Amino acid sequence: MNRLGWVIFAAIAVAGCEDPRSDMGDQPRQDPYDVSHFYADGKGARLPVPGTVARSGPASETAASDTIPLPITRSVIERGQTQFNIYCVNCHGQLGNGEGMIVQRGFTRPPSFHVQRLKDVPDSHIYNVITHGYGAMYRFSDVIKPEERWRIVAYVRALQSMDDTPGLSADDRAALVARGDRTTPPPEGAKRQ
Repeated sequence: MNRLGWVIFAAIAVAGCEDPRSDMGDQPRQDPYDVSHFYADGKGARLPVPGTVARSGPASETAASDTIPLPITRSVIERGQTQFNIYCVNCHGQLGNGEGMIVQRGFTRPPSFHVQRLKDVPDSHIYNVITHGYGAMYRFSDVIKPEERWRIVAYVRALQSMDDTPGLSADDRAALVARGDRTTPPPEGAKRQ
């Protein structure tokens, strides 16, 4: 390209450059408590349209009980496992050990559910973390219903209880979780019924 070509190219490039704040970043707007000359009442904040249905926010969704308010049945734990596999396994891993796929991709590792600190917290703590988020964890109150959150808590407690099974190796625990079985494996040589 000759010198004239470079000059024309540079002129076009410079002419196309604008101040980035002159468009979207600098739009006129009305902040909520600003005085408004547009509305007759002089207020910038507007009331919701009549008939608007209020949506409860996370602040109003704190656990009312320290313990799981559902009867703990196999179906509750299985449903909790299903929800855990949908929403939690990517970060917390299938065993709840904090080795989910996102950790393998370089994201922040969540704590293992098997540490004593998390075994000692009340059930409401786990429920509230699911609801409000904590640290790098996002809140899930908008996608997981309260009863489903309690089912996930029940499943987490089932995962934690497997730690107390004597002689249960990590491989045995993984096999039980994969099968959805929460019972202790039979002793060597015994048949399962």
